[in-house]
Amino acid sequence: MLPFLLITTRGEDLEAADEHAAYCRLTGLLPEELHWRRIDRAPLGAVDFDAYSGIILAGSPFTVSEPAERKSATELRVERELAALLDEVVRRDYPFLGVCYGIGTIGAHQGARVDRTYGETSQAVSISLTEAGAVDPLLHELPARFEAFVGHKEAISEVPDSITVLASSPSCPVQAFRVGRNVYATQFHPELDTASFASRVRAYAGHGYFEPAEADAIIQRVERADVRASHMVLGRFVEEYLGTRRWVADPAPQPG
Repeated sequence: MLPFLLITTRGEDLEAADEHAAYCRLTGLLPEELHWRRIDRAPLGAVDFDAYSGIILAGSPFTVSEPAERKSATELRVERELAALLDEVVRRDYPFLGVCYGIGTIGAHQGARVDRTYGETSQAVSISLTEAGAVDPLLHELPARFEAFVGHKEAISEVPDSITVLASSPSCPVQAFRVGRNVYATQFHPELDTASFASRVRAYAGHGYFEPAEADAIIQRVERADVRASHMVLGRFVEEYLGTRRWVADPAPQPG
């Protein structure tokens, strides 16, 4: 079987390791089946698309909508590398799943407006599939309505024609979308369970997602959440693309 590639940008070693472990656990992949590149630490470099079943871009403390002059050299490098990667991902219609930061990155690549209109504090929210989501190959097995963990400063506020919205919530109209047939993104975090969400809340208490004094109350509230259905996104992504080439579009060079 061909492994999957996980791309992360978390600078904290413990949180980064926990994130990789969570993706392994909820995809059912062994660590050697989920190759891991921390592109906050080193350039992404060339990606051999033929060596992988698909790519997952994890969440990040980075933001798409922050003015460039406020971004570090590392964040600007990461943005350039991801933009180049997405050029090829979209051209190939290659299996790709972007989570949280990923939805803004892919959205911006497609010309969506990404701003702070629909930011959500760290919490569990109720998410509903759209008509397109209910018949989507990746999401159709999820309940029509389910809970998931969120926590983001920015979100998509205007959607271009190239994006098909698959899920929404009252406080954030674009919770999941698809580009082409195989490029997906979620605003919510399908990799987080209650324990890992609590750890994430503690780690990012001073990063502007919520008032630091609210951390304990947030953790207490989410202990009652049932987000198991959201985890199905990761399992379905692996199930859909593991060891298959059904997704391959015409590999011939495109005109223009």
